[in-house]
Amino acid sequence: MAEIATIARPYADALFKASANDVAGAAAWLDELAAIAANAQLQQFAGNPNAGVDQVFDVIAGVAKTALPDAAKNFLRTVLENGRLQALPEIANQFRALKNAQGGLSDATVFSAFPMDASALADVSSMLEKRFGRKLNFVIALQPELIGGIRVVVGDEVLDTSIKARLEQMKLALTA
Repeated sequence: MAEIATIARPYADALFKASANDVAGAAAWLDELAAIAANAQLQQFAGNPNAGVDQVFDVIAGVAKTALPDAAKNFLRTVLENGRLQALPEIANQFRALKNAQGGLSDATVFSAFPMDASALADVSSMLEKRFGRKLNFVIALQPELIGGIRVVVGDEVLDTSIKARLEQMKLALTA
């Protein structure tokens, strides 16, 4: 996927610079467009040689839950005219990374075997922010195969305190 990342980088950089006054607003509509663009049926429709840029634009704009601002419409039209619809989710990821870097934040995904209540999440979040040394935006995902504990992914760093990971460590130690 290095090719998609390479394609997406200039779009994310340009959008970030152009939306310096309203980065949060741009992030909101870009995330919505990225979610729409990730749809396999839309990708298939957009890949059809009989579907023009205007038709694909109208479908995406029609599916969007909120009215798109002019900046979003212009950006979407540019992406479509250059045949980069498949890169839109990666553009959104890179834009979010730029936004987070500006604010000193990082995205963190917490995988848990069981649903976490608010107090447990608050305890975990304060511990993880100390551990990683920065503010974190948390996304919670359930992964029952962890058996217990949590697995945290922040960028390319992983902190795995799950029972599954500990069992794997014990298995390796016993078979070595």
